[in-house]
Amino acid sequence: MPFMGRLGRFGVRNMAAERDLVAERLSSFQVKTASTKSLPGELSGGNQQKLLIARWMAAKTRVLLLDEPTRGIDVGTKAEVYKLVRKAADGGAAVLLISSEMPELLALSDRLVVMCVGRLTGELKGDEMTQANILRLATVGDGASAGV
Repeated sequence: MPFMGRLGRFGVRNMAAERDLVAERLSSFQVKTASTKSLPGELSGGNQQKLLIARWMAAKTRVLLLDEPTRGIDVGTKAEVYKLVRKAADGGAAVLLISSEMPELLALSDRLVVMCVGRLTGELKGDEMTQANILRLATVGDGASAGV
């Protein structure tokens, strides 16, 4: 859907351009399918995740919002998704990553904003971004860190 306006003219679909784009996206994002005609529901969970990211990552993507992008996928595919996210950020896209996995946050973030019980409790950058600091900020105000 994000590409449909660029793949046709005057509301008429350009099927050849669609096929070319699908083939290019499947290849560049290493999505494993039986064919380019495979439906998303026929793919493994990891390939479905990569397909969703590929669908929204275009050369002109300026903001990418990812909520738990690697939940439920295997370690190998997780590494591939990490590369895609980093590539988007390195390409100039603003990536807002929401994750409950601290190693994922630490691997993919330039800056972390931590919340607890629906309110902002802190911001971490550079050497401040540690699991201990994330946990400290994530438990402020929930009663778990009374007296801190």
